[in-house]
Amino acid sequence: MSDAPGGLTRVEQLRLALEQMCGARLRIWREEAGAVRVVAGGAPAWTAWTEGTRDGGRLETADGPAWFDRVPGVERVWLETKATDGDRPGLAVRRAAAEAVGTLLMAEQETAQVAAELSERYEEIDLIYSISEILGHTIQLDQAAQRIVTEVASVVGARRATLLVLDEERRVLRLVAARGMDPTEVEPLELDDPCSVAARAFSERRIISYDPIESTAPSPGCPAGREYRGKAFLSVPIMYGASGGSPRPIGVINLTDRTGEDRFRSSDRKLVGAIANQIGAAIENSRLVARDVGQQRVQHELKLARDLQLKLLPSPLVIADRADVAARCRQAESVGGDFYNLMKLPDGRMGVMIGDVTSHGFSAALIMALVMAAVGIRAQAVESPGEALAGLNSSLTEELSRTEMFLTAFYAIIDPRRGRLTHANAGHPHAFVVDALSAAVTRLEATRPPLGVSETGDATDRSRPWRPKEDLLCLFTDGLVEAVSESGERFGEARVLGHVQALRKRPTREILDAIFAELAAFTGGAAATDDRTLVLLRA
Repeated sequence: MSDAPGGLTRVEQLRLALEQMCGARLRIWREEAGAVRVVAGGAPAWTAWTEGTRDGGRLETADGPAWFDRVPGVERVWLETKATDGDRPGLAVRRAAAEAVGTLLMAEQETAQVAAELSERYEEIDLIYSISEILGHTIQLDQAAQRIVTEVASVVGARRATLLVLDEERRVLRLVAARGMDPTEVEPLELDDPCSVAARAFSERRIISYDPIESTAPSPGCPAGREYRGKAFLSVPIMYGASGGSPRPIGVINLTDRTGEDRFRSSDRKLVGAIANQIGAAIENSRLVARDVGQQRVQHELKLARDLQLKLLPSPLVIADRADVAARCRQAESVGGDFYNLMKLPDGRMGVMIGDVTSHGFSAALIMALVMAAVGIRAQAVESPGEALAGLNSSLTEELSRTEMFLTAFYAIIDPRRGRLTHANAGHPHAFVVDALSAAVTRLEATRPPLGVSETGDATDRSRPWRPKEDLLCLFTDGLVEAVSESGERFGEARVLGHVQALRKRPTREILDAIFAELAAFTGGAAATDDRTLVLLRA
């Protein structure tokens, strides 16, 4: 029971007030864990609980009669009433006192339930807040809105969800994202449409919901023609207030067809309301960017994001005392999904990894950051590359499933002292060893599917001889292979490997610079459509 000022619980304060109003002595009993005990009004001890009082009624005691009444609305709670002057307390008085107790207990239960649910959903709220901040820099509003609808619907368990945004020129609510329905079937909503709950929520700037369990509650809007599975719905206005300005509505989130129980609880309304407040800025930022307002600020923030991501990639100097290594990552956008890692391992060994997320931009950058955070831990905790990739797949399964992305990854451990290269390859096609003497090229084949395709995967390793100071490891991503010239010709894998073969005895940095110089000449300096990463290592 919640504490109130003065050190007394709210229930105890209510009991004392009711005693003064009723002219009777009161105690509140509750059954918990199979035992019934007093939770308010423990003294004086004029009687004790008996099983005979479970259904309520009068109980004779040595100190006179006492009456037990069930507290309405709350299970396994009773109010005991005993007159102070010997007069029997009236039935109406007892019932009124029991209803007052029930009202307070139900309010406290609901408060506790809301607090518990919000606590359980903290990670989900935090995730949605983080996504909304990132989507605030998304150039296309439709992309941001679809991500928002998917996340919000998942949190509250709604099969159908729509997000409508104000079209300021036409003064209508335009559908920009939907879940569980065809968005092409929804016409723009007039702001004064009498049958539109969304229009009412927008115009009145308040949450509108309907709970079919409440038989006396009127259903807002015009239900005719609705083809939803459930009757309950929730419509929440999205508000945005510029610095120093009053909040104004800019859109509406609509949710219906709830999974499980056909009702949206008060905790759902509060949660979606809080989310709507957070995503308002994200939607407004997307609209501003789409209209070229504040473009300079957005570009500055994108540059900061790019700089931060590049700092996650290690410098070749990390293993420069053990190997001749060169690495370069060029992103197609300000941020991307390519990555590589260079690690010092015990006993003079080195770990080399490269990966390619199946997209670029912010979504791929998030996955890339997660990989970089996890790979160092996984690589140090296990002995084999296969185990490292299996552990990485396990760590990323939930995020990759949610974003519907996957990534290819190659990880090798080179042991120059023993002359061995051991690798695991999760569907990464461009991993090779070039013989410095004969120029022969050996492809390091895949050992398992890409990460995110399956929750499980083979942890098998492949091993081959490694000639120190001679063999050259060459790793790159699709961006190099798929780069095209002005005539549409692909740069191709053969050109990359041809440069490595021809320059195989040169320092790795010279080889890398030559490949990127040739690539720039081949494409005519055209902007890349995919991230481009190349790693060369001789140890």
